[in-house]
Amino acid sequence: MLSMYELPKLNKLKLRRTKIKKPLSKTFRALILVVLISSFFGFFAGAVSGAYFYLEIKEYFSELNIELPEPQIVENERIIERITEKEYIPQTTQEEKIIKAVKEVSPAVVSIIITKDVPIIEQYFIDPFGNGSPFGFQIPEYRQKGVEKQEIGGGSGFIVSEDGMILTNKHVVLDEDADYTVFTNEGEKFPAKVLDKDPFQDIALLKIEAKKTVDENGKVKTVNFPFVKLGNSSSLQIGQSVIAIGNALGEFRNTVSVGVISGLGRTITASGGGLTETLEDVIQTDAAINKGNSGGPLLNLRGEVIGVNTAMVQGGAENIGFAIPINYAKKDIENVKEYGKIKRAFLGIHYILIREGVQKENDLPVNYGVWVVSGKQGGPSVVIGSAAEKAGLEDQDIILEFDNQKITYDNSLRKIILNYSPNDKVKLKILRPSILASQDSPASGYKQKILWATLDEYSK
Repeated sequence: MLSMYELPKLNKLKLRRTKIKKPLSKTFRALILVVLISSFFGFFAGAVSGAYFYLEIKEYFSELNIELPEPQIVENERIIERITEKEYIPQTTQEEKIIKAVKEVSPAVVSIIITKDVPIIEQYFIDPFGNGSPFGFQIPEYRQKGVEKQEIGGGSGFIVSEDGMILTNKHVVLDEDADYTVFTNEGEKFPAKVLDKDPFQDIALLKIEAKKTVDENGKVKTVNFPFVKLGNSSSLQIGQSVIAIGNALGEFRNTVSVGVISGLGRTITASGGGLTETLEDVIQTDAAINKGNSGGPLLNLRGEVIGVNTAMVQGGAENIGFAIPINYAKKDIENVKEYGKIKRAFLGIHYILIREGVQKENDLPVNYGVWVVSGKQGGPSVVIGSAAEKAGLEDQDIILEFDNQKITYDNSLRKIILNYSPNDKVKLKILRPSILASQDSPASGYKQKILWATLDEYSK
């Protein structure tokens, strides 16, 4: 707010400005007029020439199939814009591939529900001193009052053939007395039959029967199932993008998670469903694999199945999951289609995989191969009547090579045999100890031999 002292001062200043004002000279007025006229004609000439040259340039670029943007229309000092709402478009090629893969594969991914007749337990009370006792003691007792079918678990799987063959984990369908029901992505329900379980891998195959329909001509027609495309797990790379789909927590069907391959050739000991099993050469991924995802597919960005989700690390870790390479399952699928069961090759020995520690501890001549010795629970190191015994393998032999493949920690005997079938004939390169061995030079007491074995079929 202005003070009484300041107001007169401002008036005085205003008067002074009025007093020094002088009229403009004629020369100065003429000069201003010339500048205004020049500016007007300059602006007009620029607008005309700009429009002309824009049309000429636009015509030239149109011959080269290059579009020039239209000049913005200014009206009342505001730019008029045309806003068009468009459907969302994926921003990256990877995003497009993930969406496409999930759409293609999801119809073939199923949920597996496990049900079983469970006893109904009833509680009742008795007097330990007999009825009519003056003490009035009552203690609880329990008795079975019939059975009822209850859901006891669940997992995932995926259809691998149009006639309804389903691949899943062995630990999902381990219970021989349980019933298994398959739910498709569309909510259809099918009773499932367990065809067979792999003795060496966490893999099992189920079967559901296709629906029958009657066409307009009265003919019965079978409706084929959608099925997945199997990829090649031998060409995987660390850092490769992958997609996991499954029945998360046994409740959320076709849950999708995305990640990368974070490790290859892992060896793990997994447990679940009353089964503990050592799995070799498995894929490690950070794509979330939750409880209930077991048996679901692990996909590449082309929508091909490259693994079967099988296990996750619990406690102290985040998003560390494992999948069985699909190439190990391909042989099982072929076997069931051809023979109606899974056929696995069997040599018939108990052994210890040799590494540097085992070599030093037992004074062995090599730090690779397998050492044929009896198991922890006793029994013979060479199974009686097996392919190993028929080939001439003996206790304390060291197998260096299996069919010209060097046996190492990364290329174990178990991993090698998985690629063979019963009745395959293989060459075994071995070291056999002899009486020439000495404490100072144990290697001097081993002789190299070549044996031939015809592999057996594993029987449960």
